[in-house]
Amino acid sequence: MNVNSGKCCYVTNRYIIRFFDLVLSILGLIFFTPAMVLIFFLILIEIRAPIFWQKRLGQNQTPFTLIKFRTMKTTTVSVATHLAHPDSVTYFGGFLRRTKLDEVPQLWNVLRGEMSLVGPRPSLMSQTEVIEARQKLGVFSVRPGITGLAQIKGVDMSTPKLLAETDAEMISGMSVTNYFKYILLTLTGHGLGDLVKKTK
Repeated sequence: MNVNSGKCCYVTNRYIIRFFDLVLSILGLIFFTPAMVLIFFLILIEIRAPIFWQKRLGQNQTPFTLIKFRTMKTTTVSVATHLAHPDSVTYFGGFLRRTKLDEVPQLWNVLRGEMSLVGPRPSLMSQTEVIEARQKLGVFSVRPGITGLAQIKGVDMSTPKLLAETDAEMISGMSVTNYFKYILLTLTGHGLGDLVKKTK
């Protein structure tokens, strides 16, 4: 599926969605400030490096710096989550990943216009297969998101082809209704968060 057929739908709604991105990211940052301060100091106590900064590919493949709470040890090599060793995740980091609270600082990326609340998860610079699959389907034509259809369906750690196809499906059918639907499904626990594949 190519997103070109659904691009008109997305463009029609993008200004409305951007408005909701701004309003909800501001409200979210205000609401979560007490929790973020607490999380910051709990991670600081555990591994002394609470914030994780990482280069990702945004809209039109423009690099930007994604902000998250750190959930892995500082010595962990930068790879896709499902490729990281289970022992890399800290004790508190496991909780943050399960609850998706590690993603909350990305509200700042949304406020800055680098991300949307809903969109394809931004690729790592090293994920060449994912990047190529998304290029073919025009996925980079929109802002990346904190959550999206791939996360809700639990296919965000699958093959690059399936991930790109799911992203394209989401973009082609994007509407204000689906925007809030994906946010609601995420908040009610759909998707498993960024889990690391366990070794036997």
